[in-house]
Amino acid sequence: MEKKIIVRLQEEKEPLGDLFGIFFEDLNHAADGGLYAEMVRNRSFEFSPVDNKEYHPLYAWEKVERGGGRAVLSIDTADPLSVKNPHYLVMEVLDPGKGAGVRNLGYNSGFAVKEGEAYLFTCYTKNLSGKPEGLQVTLEGQDGRIYAGLTFQSDGGTWEKQEGRFVCRETDASARLVLTLPQKGKLALDFVSLFPEDTFMGRRNGMRKDIALKLKEMKPKFMRFPGGCLVHDGSLNPDDRDSMYRWKNTIGPIEERPARRNSWGYHQTLGLGFFEYFQFCEDIGAKPLPVLPGGYDPHHQRITPLDGMQPWIQDALDLIEFANGAPETAWGAVRAQMGHEAPFGLEYIAIGNEEVGDAFFERYPLFHKAIREKYPQIKIIGTAGPFAAGSEYEKGWRCAKEWGSDLVDEHYYHTSEWFLANHHRYDSFSENDPKVFLGEYASWGNTWYNALVEASFMLGLERNAKAVGLACYAPMLANVDYVNWKPDMIWFNNRALFGSPNYYVQKLFMNHQGSTRLEVKTQGLGAPAVKVQPEGGEIRLQGYEAEVIYRNVMLENNRTGERKELGDYHLKKGEASVRVADTQWEDYTISCTAVELDGFQGFQIFFGWQDEENHYCWTVGGWQNYDLLLSRKINGRCSDLTQSLIRIDRGREYALKLQVSGKVLQAWVDGSLYARIEDRPVVTESLYYGASRDAADQAVILKVANLQEESVDTMVTLEGMEGRSLRGTVYTMQSAPEAENDFEQPERIAPQESLFYGEGSTFAYEFPKMSLTVFRLKEE
Repeated sequence: MEKKIIVRLQEEKEPLGDLFGIFFEDLNHAADGGLYAEMVRNRSFEFSPVDNKEYHPLYAWEKVERGGGRAVLSIDTADPLSVKNPHYLVMEVLDPGKGAGVRNLGYNSGFAVKEGEAYLFTCYTKNLSGKPEGLQVTLEGQDGRIYAGLTFQSDGGTWEKQEGRFVCRETDASARLVLTLPQKGKLALDFVSLFPEDTFMGRRNGMRKDIALKLKEMKPKFMRFPGGCLVHDGSLNPDDRDSMYRWKNTIGPIEERPARRNSWGYHQTLGLGFFEYFQFCEDIGAKPLPVLPGGYDPHHQRITPLDGMQPWIQDALDLIEFANGAPETAWGAVRAQMGHEAPFGLEYIAIGNEEVGDAFFERYPLFHKAIREKYPQIKIIGTAGPFAAGSEYEKGWRCAKEWGSDLVDEHYYHTSEWFLANHHRYDSFSENDPKVFLGEYASWGNTWYNALVEASFMLGLERNAKAVGLACYAPMLANVDYVNWKPDMIWFNNRALFGSPNYYVQKLFMNHQGSTRLEVKTQGLGAPAVKVQPEGGEIRLQGYEAEVIYRNVMLENNRTGERKELGDYHLKKGEASVRVADTQWEDYTISCTAVELDGFQGFQIFFGWQDEENHYCWTVGGWQNYDLLLSRKINGRCSDLTQSLIRIDRGREYALKLQVSGKVLQAWVDGSLYARIEDRPVVTESLYYGASRDAADQAVILKVANLQEESVDTMVTLEGMEGRSLRGTVYTMQSAPEAENDFEQPERIAPQESLFYGEGSTFAYEFPKMSLTVFRLKEE
């Protein structure tokens, strides 16, 4: 049968709204050492073991002693520049020699400077010697060659701000910032800073231009910020170094923003704070979507008493006023004083980030009611946890429906196979329920195949715009030398960057989202029939970071009643999994009792085991001994299929039962059903497609993803444009499945543009194998 794609131009469906956006979280040094253009690392001498056990106040600083020079470096807190950042450097030069002082190592290989470009230096000094002190500041190569220099004088015994402008004479990716005294003396230093003058939009305290432009070019509809787990992981006290992310700590003069532990294991200056986030969103044309903590830390079970929730709720209300209030309001005045008199036009606010547990869902309604009462126009976003199914996911949706949340934030990271199997995930979601906000998602990789699979899934999101309101890939940024998480959309070091294939797919979908979805009909493009294979293989047992005993292990065929007694097993902590059976049965039950003797993550029963890289796993205990998970690993990549909360107590015996019926998995603990999930079979459809119209220029947009290993010849009809001439552009991405971009070939996989000319509403097109094609067409 001839294959056809028919776009019905007269059959407009749902508006696509703000469907595709971006998500910024400060992990992988995405802010400090990344988008935030500050080049000095540990500028305020506030690095601490609280941030990272290797940190100390002089981290990233080195003593300079040249040609007989002698210096003593110490850290003091008496009479600080800022009580919120009390540490500062005391630099005492005993003999200036040919150079005595200190140098900063910067990020990555050092300070990436360019010939002819200007850099803005600032610091605060306090004279401690009682006589005028000179300060020499230079940009140098590691061989000591000076690229640029400034000289300052500190006269009084109070803090003075020093400012100057460098113009660099050479290009070097490994330069150092050096501060020396040309004479004997004693000087206090704090907030030593160097920014490129040419930041994004030329802003002081601004963004790194190349990264910011890369994001602006995507044309995102919104930006979610600042996280992520760093939002809710921390102390309940906003004055603590390891507090949750409290937005009020991130505004005002940068010297008064308290240093903060980043939950990803490093230091946050908060120089990139909520004002800068709002301003950046405005600069790139994205709607701001801030995320606030809900008074509950699920990582450490820190819980604000219900009668103590008012400050958290007030924070949310004050943030809305900060963003939208007139300059005459209390928080609108703060925004205006920071240089932005006009409101930022906030439309969305999210409470919580992938929280699990009753404590959050007891507190969310307090936020919801207060925000809805005072700001009924604001769209409120709840959370459904960090998994695609299970008890906490369902709890999040129940809460959202009960209270009338506008959107529900779903997060999941899965294998490419899961995304293909779940392409139709949202087809059955109701348009009358809160809309889905897919706030974090990615397949496990930055190959072209990963990106292409994600494109096919995004077409499913677009097709279900009645139920899906917003979606953003995660994570967005990664400094190659400070990686916490993979994959990532954009990779960078101190001097260059490249977009992954995933980036270019996201960019195509944002650049060519369109305003309104158009109905698409097809012929000859049906999905292939799928034969469900039994999940046969070995059955194995293990303690998950624990010493455990399994007793009375039994395997039963649910169809024939055949039973196999497999015995008892005592497994030490750290011991490899033990094979207890091998079965090809299609419908079977594994049962046993189990007790954790030592350790903290409970039990693991593997089934359908082919090898270390390919198997299913039932985890009872898991993260902090609170998770019950059914997961699947394919080629070393894992999908957590469903999650529920459970608490495993050491020394207590549990009755475990797992039933595998084809693709349906069910798990019981002590007779209670904790999990039921169907692991949908992987299906690669003939083509994935979607169409829309852009109200800005009336262009018709057609996106088609071909995941087949061969090209697909198709007739395309734009029904309603009969007898007219078509003109436009075709964007094509195609590569080998395993191909990736890198610094040497940053656009190895990127869209290729070609002009399109056609007469009439129908044309033949061959969609290349393993390709994404985007048509943007208009009537001539």
